[in-house]
Amino acid sequence: MGSVLLPSTYGFPKQIPSPSLYSITRQEESIVVVGEKPKVSPISPSRPPKQRGRAMPSIWRPSRQADYDCFSSATPIVIDNGGSAFRIGWAGELDPRVTFRNVVQRPRHKTTGETVTIVGDHDPALMKYFDYTRTSHRSAFDSNVVYQFEIMEYVLDYGFERLGANDLQVDHPILMTECVCNPISSRSKMAELLFETYGVPSIAFGIDSAFSYKFNQQHGICTEDGLAVCAGVTTSHVIPFVKGEPVLEACCRTNIGGYHVTDYLKQLLSLKYPYHMSSITWEKAEELKMEHCYVALDYASELQLFQKGKKEAEEKTRSWQLPWVPPPQEEAPSEEELARKAALKEKQGQRLRDMAAAKRSIRISEMENELHGLKDLLQQLGQVEETEISSILSKTGYDSRQEIESAIQKITQSLRKAKGEPNETEERIDASLAEKYPLTNVPDDMLTPEQLKEKRKQTFLKTTSEGRLRAKQKRFEEESMREKQNQQEEEKRLENPELYLEKLHARYRELSEKVEQRKRLKTNGARTNGNQNLSGGVGRGERLNAAQKERMRLLTTAAFDRGKGEDTFGARDEDWQLYKLMSKDNDDEDNGQEEDEAELARVTARLQSEIQRTVPCSFAAGMASQSLIWLASLYTRDLTSFMVWIILQHPKDWLDIDPTFVAKSDMVPLQGTPELPRFRPLTAEDFQIVIGVERFRCPEILFQPNMVGVDQAGLDEMVGVSLRRLSTVDDAVKDRISNSILVTGGSSLFPGLVPRLEAGIMQIRPYLSPLKVVRASDPILDAWRGAATYAASSHFATQTFSMQDYYEKGEAWLRQYHIQYTL
Repeated sequence: MGSVLLPSTYGFPKQIPSPSLYSITRQEESIVVVGEKPKVSPISPSRPPKQRGRAMPSIWRPSRQADYDCFSSATPIVIDNGGSAFRIGWAGELDPRVTFRNVVQRPRHKTTGETVTIVGDHDPALMKYFDYTRTSHRSAFDSNVVYQFEIMEYVLDYGFERLGANDLQVDHPILMTECVCNPISSRSKMAELLFETYGVPSIAFGIDSAFSYKFNQQHGICTEDGLAVCAGVTTSHVIPFVKGEPVLEACCRTNIGGYHVTDYLKQLLSLKYPYHMSSITWEKAEELKMEHCYVALDYASELQLFQKGKKEAEEKTRSWQLPWVPPPQEEAPSEEELARKAALKEKQGQRLRDMAAAKRSIRISEMENELHGLKDLLQQLGQVEETEISSILSKTGYDSRQEIESAIQKITQSLRKAKGEPNETEERIDASLAEKYPLTNVPDDMLTPEQLKEKRKQTFLKTTSEGRLRAKQKRFEEESMREKQNQQEEEKRLENPELYLEKLHARYRELSEKVEQRKRLKTNGARTNGNQNLSGGVGRGERLNAAQKERMRLLTTAAFDRGKGEDTFGARDEDWQLYKLMSKDNDDEDNGQEEDEAELARVTARLQSEIQRTVPCSFAAGMASQSLIWLASLYTRDLTSFMVWIILQHPKDWLDIDPTFVAKSDMVPLQGTPELPRFRPLTAEDFQIVIGVERFRCPEILFQPNMVGVDQAGLDEMVGVSLRRLSTVDDAVKDRISNSILVTGGSSLFPGLVPRLEAGIMQIRPYLSPLKVVRASDPILDAWRGAATYAASSHFATQTFSMQDYYEKGEAWLRQYHIQYTL
């Protein structure tokens, strides 16, 4: 179970073995864990802080009372066991001695890992000793009924200990408040807990709102015939009183209270300001509710007022300013600073170039040494006999002379490339191949049949090797040219990025138009004669381009012999030149088209790589290259606007999302020009939470619970339901009841609740019937004060029952147990 962290009788918690690290104070305002000295809170521990009209959440914790032994055992202890706060004190006094939140929290100690139990609010000083991330506040209540008696025992332990009880043995009668129509199981377990755990001699249970009504009746605020409207934390009740006694058969309940108002406000603000969700905590929402929320007299009219945006609505709007630090103003660098940065950049570039030159010289020397070694090895093989070649090769790691020659050739090419020298010429290649294949240059009449066979083989290998070497040489030259061209383009890009990107776009548009025009000509023909097919049909001639039409003309005219009508094509050798002419024209056209398409592909790849330097990969991958390049072409002269637009369209691809950007819901279609977003720097207004409609929308759920999905009646409707249930009461008594309606409970502190409730009840009651709705003198403390006044009466002992009575009569007797509120 862990340890109950009680700063008195228990001393140091049993589960924390090192009292030298921290001590738990006894007489201070709160439980404080410190290093060497006890830390006293600035709030005075002798009495609770003054309430400013409405209850405010605080971390105030009560001090231990020292006059417990001064009261006789006949003096009752009064407990107001509310869902929000636990109040305990002595009968006959005006205010309770001890008040704290009726919650329990069980964090773990960061050093030992043991679990301790903290009742009520925890002090911020405990945050550095205990881990609160894996625990939350737990209440003993389900709605307004106690059902977690393990937690209730922690609360009672702390309440009696703060009151001054020794060894937690209470020898005083107890009067405890409960909700209306409390279940028999909850009342029975509470009685067992008080009797068996604390040794209480006698107990009495009473309704909290009934005590509040009787207390205000004694002060003349209400009469003996009336109605109590209790708006609590999780529930709201309406209880009619006839001749000073509550009529429980006519009471009414709704599962809506101040808890739901706070939760609704927190949800609305979190949805409205998702970027500041971490700042909208439950405690802050409770504070905003208490300070700024109110009940509108006419909810629909108030909504229209804010919808029209009138001046009155602006006056009712409140703004909560979050912490904000203005960004520093960046000054433009001076000419001296720019010159210094340029010199530093040039120095760093020269250093990198020197390092690269040093590495290249080292690499060249290593390759030259390796090349000399291989040449020496090849010369040594030429000077020895064939029988000794295998033993020499086994030591070097090469298998044959050809492998050594191939290695020499590769190293030579790498060395030439490193030095920047041109590659071998065609004559060098032919000489090398002639040495490798010697029979290819020998006449056939000088060779034997076996040598002729070997010559044919060498001729085939030589032809294949020549083709392969020429292709390799061509690829090497193209790669070198491409690398040189890329290097030149990179220098242009670094020199002026915007100008380079603009030229790249111009080249891309030029090539695109050229390729598209050639495709159109090939598909639809030239159409230069002005005869357009207006019907939409496409004839045979319209499907041919200019080159195809020329070939058809040549073939048609060549089929006839100079107009003689005879087919003599092919009789002369010059007739066959026609095919070469047509093939040459076609090849030239195809070669030009292939070159343009290759150049377009290169420009497209270059342009796409430039865009992907700044655009997230997921966004660039989700668009076709043509669409991405087209999109970038719209921002050729304004790269900043392009980046802003990209961030707004895909904010998830960026780590930090700027809340000042107004993101669009739909992406701009590629067919039109996208709208450029307006960028502005962050200001204090971006860190403001504006509370307008939420001020009266959240408390409205007390009258319209269906706004939060609760299909039940509101406060005004519950009054009408309760009055209709008084079937045995005549109209005169109902008029007296409606003329004495008392509003109590913590949620009744909203401004405007009493006029709104009176207006709602007036619509239910008959015409000209008397109606009076008043608020209790203190809606929060009147329940305890009424119970303290009741327990101080001389006839209080007749309303209690002892442990012996409980065990003799059993749980069934508690079902019929009700105290008389008029003594």
